[in-house]
Amino acid sequence: MLTFLGILVIVFGLVTLIIKPLFKNSKLLTWFTSRRSLQLVLLGIVLSIVTGTLFYAEPGTAYAVQYPWGGQKAVFRQGIHTKMWGRLIPIQFELPIKYVIPTADGELGEQSEYANVDRAKYWAFSDAVKARIATSVVISINTEDEVQFLSVADRNKTERNLIRSRIIPNIDQSIKNTCKLMDAQDYISGQASDFDRYFKDQLENGMYVLEEYSDNQAKEIIGDSATVRTVVNNETKQKRFRIKHKDGLPVREKGNSLKAYGLTVVQAVVTEIDWEATFDKRLQLQKEEVAQTQLEKQQAEREFYRAQKEKARGEAEKAAERARLEKEQIQKTIAAETEAKVAEFNLVKEKKQFEVEKYKAQSKKVAADAEAYQNAKLVSAGLTPQERAEWEYKTAVGVAGQLKSLNLPEIYMEGNNGKTGDGNLLESLIGAELAKKMMAANQK
Repeated sequence: MLTFLGILVIVFGLVTLIIKPLFKNSKLLTWFTSRRSLQLVLLGIVLSIVTGTLFYAEPGTAYAVQYPWGGQKAVFRQGIHTKMWGRLIPIQFELPIKYVIPTADGELGEQSEYANVDRAKYWAFSDAVKARIATSVVISINTEDEVQFLSVADRNKTERNLIRSRIIPNIDQSIKNTCKLMDAQDYISGQASDFDRYFKDQLENGMYVLEEYSDNQAKEIIGDSATVRTVVNNETKQKRFRIKHKDGLPVREKGNSLKAYGLTVVQAVVTEIDWEATFDKRLQLQKEEVAQTQLEKQQAEREFYRAQKEKARGEAEKAAERARLEKEQIQKTIAAETEAKVAEFNLVKEKKQFEVEKYKAQSKKVAADAEAYQNAKLVSAGLTPQERAEWEYKTAVGVAGQLKSLNLPEIYMEGNNGKTGDGNLLESLIGAELAKKMMAANQK
């Protein structure tokens, strides 16, 4: 810029010096005297000399300075540096290179002035599906090795030539090889990260050597044990490729690497893919099929959990009914056991009561026998009329007490043609009973 300005000042001074004699009466040229015109020419020469010897290095840019006498140097720091009328080859520290899918209007969108932007190209995957692949690649130059940088700058002359002749062909070859390694269906099914990894690895370390292989798929057999027909699809023969390995490492093409030029891949990613229309339709059908499958799966799961719920409810009702029946069984068992124990207790009680009553009867009998024996003894000993009267009274009272416990028959059959004697029945019975007791007493 300064050189052009110096040349412009020199030309302007020479023009004023030449046309001054031709337009002596011009008011515009009265200020431009011959001396001042020569001063302008001298100023232009000085500016040209200064701009030829110095230059300003912009930040983030490396410069290769090639002198007219054959020497050269590398400048990596910003500021004013000498070039001594030499040639400058500026190269950015990092070179952004982008493939962009154009919009419907054919525009590439707003991009940085420092980026090298191109339209995305169509590439074919292993299954012959084509797509425009938008990538974003950032390449860094080597600012540590001055000799290598000067060699790259000398061989490529300009930054644009370096990008067009070295970097972009490597990017295209990397995309092409990576597309051969997978199907489009594989890419959208989760291998997008593998695509980026293969892409960056080939850019930095060299292109893979690919080998073709046949995908041995099991033949479809239709038929029964008697007749077997093998179905083979010969309509399309798809070529499959894989990375050739040796000693566990991928085999690479020699001499085709950005690393040989001291370039480092900082970033290499796929930002967008525009599939061809036929594949887009197939993807749409697959999405609908997946959505339908997911819906049916959800419905199946809902039915499964509903069945589980009904089963759990049945088990709960069964458990509740079992608990109720067991409770009733326990209640009945306890009631039966209680009734048995009560009956056993009542039996024991009745036995005890029977024994008590038996001993009471025996006690009464012993007491009555003792009293009768005493009375008999008193009679046999002889009593006074007064004692006899008292004895008869007590005997009558005792007989009355015995009569209470005396069990007389309810029906009495008397002989003698149904006619009673002189006394009544009660007197006969009492007399008989008393006679028994008196006889028993005399015997004792």
